[in-house]
Amino acid sequence: MNIYIYSDESGVFDKVHNDIFVFGGLIILGTLSKEEWSHRYAAAEKAIRTARNLPKEFELKATNLSNKDKGKLFRSLNNCYKFGAVIDQKSVLDRIFESKKDKQRYLDYAYKIGVKRAFENLIRKNVIAPDNIERLYFYIDEHTTATNGYYELKEGLEQEFRNGTYNYSYNAFYPPIFPRLLDVQLQLCNSKSKLLVRAADIVANRIYFEAQKGNNLNRWHNKLNIIRLP
Repeated sequence: MNIYIYSDESGVFDKVHNDIFVFGGLIILGTLSKEEWSHRYAAAEKAIRTARNLPKEFELKATNLSNKDKGKLFRSLNNCYKFGAVIDQKSVLDRIFESKKDKQRYLDYAYKIGVKRAFENLIRKNVIAPDNIERLYFYIDEHTTATNGYYELKEGLEQEFRNGTYNYSYNAFYPPIFPRLLDVQLQLCNSKSKLLVRAADIVANRIYFEAQKGNNLNRWHNKLNIIRLP
């Protein structure tokens, strides 16, 4: 089986002016499921365009929509597996914000762990069998990761999910959760032309909204796995 991960962010990673930062998105199991969710989400977008008389080129992203329309789009994804990582920025070490490279490394770590914990949850619930997963396809909004950070993130995802990781401090090796994984692909996308990355934007925005209200996020939606960091 192939797994398709569509993701986006919400918030600004700047602890001086912001309290939280969020990654969020969809985890879609198998090619047929990907096609089905694409059709469903396209229909949900079309209904909003028709109701609001919006042109086809108008991008339906969280920043452009009313809360009512964002709610409709989010509900259209009710039965889709989703993930989130909420970073409480005030608790992140100050030194991480001192350079762009350190900030990007921390964000890459948060993203990987958010996805990994969601995978582990699906394994615990017997939704997926680790030995049956062959390929992972990551689709990330291009503004999330700088072009020069693409290779580091891809390498990190490959290490986490295909090769396994080594902790030098504890002299310990952690094997990958998918032992027969063949390939990890990463694509930076323009959400305007990538339907399910727009869906991920809606998910990330909703998690951000709920986190700001202080809601218990993991009780809020049964197919959404959320972690809090650090």
